[in-house]
Amino acid sequence: MARRPADVNPERRALLNAGLAEAANLAEALAVDFAQLLRAAVPGADHAAMQAAAALGVTRRMALAGRLAAEALGTRAFAALAGHPSDTVRGWACYALAEERLALADALERIRPLAADGNAGVREWAWLALRPAIAAAPLNAISLLRPWTAEPDRRLRRFATEATRPRGVWCPHITALRRDPAPGLALLEPLRADPARYVQDSVANWLNDAGKDDPGWVLGLCRRWQDMPDTAPRILARARRNLA
Repeated sequence: MARRPADVNPERRALLNAGLAEAANLAEALAVDFAQLLRAAVPGADHAAMQAAAALGVTRRMALAGRLAAEALGTRAFAALAGHPSDTVRGWACYALAEERLALADALERIRPLAADGNAGVREWAWLALRPAIAAAPLNAISLLRPWTAEPDRRLRRFATEATRPRGVWCPHITALRRDPAPGLALLEPLRADPARYVQDSVANWLNDAGKDDPGWVLGLCRRWQDMPDTAPRILARARRNLA
């Protein structure tokens, strides 16, 4: 399996660019030619604009592709792309949905199938695409995502914490939660004993983020949770990994 984009063989690259295969790993995902894939998936989109953006980082190109798809297909873009065989195109669907500027409650309801997608990359694009809206109204987002912490699907439970991390990765920070992480307890408390490592790691990463701005709050919370026998030990260890 290719470890770098340059190692992806021509046959495999052709399948990815035609939208006929999912990327098997990050190297394959980064090897995709967005302009070629856009031409295959959304023939009416502005492929030249996509080609001109080839040097941009992948997150910016994902957002651009979503916008170009939305411009070409209008409000049909999300439905047209969300079931596509290509994980990259399904990621574009997330950004096309963001272009609709829906109320956050409506956007979250529509993103659910992709937040639970079988491909890990699509699940990341799902929360990244909605992150600006979540960062703009974090308390509303936390309230809306609170029921997700009780979902049977671990992927949806993880979305609740990953989408609201104070700092996160490849995304705008949530200043209000960096300043005061306490509102996040509405999501963190129900997941402190979650059985899924996938969810545990997200909870721990949320707390690791918070610890960069308020280490005392995180240490205090971990001490309290440590006295609760059902708390997942992995969360405690990983949450404090960068704290004294």
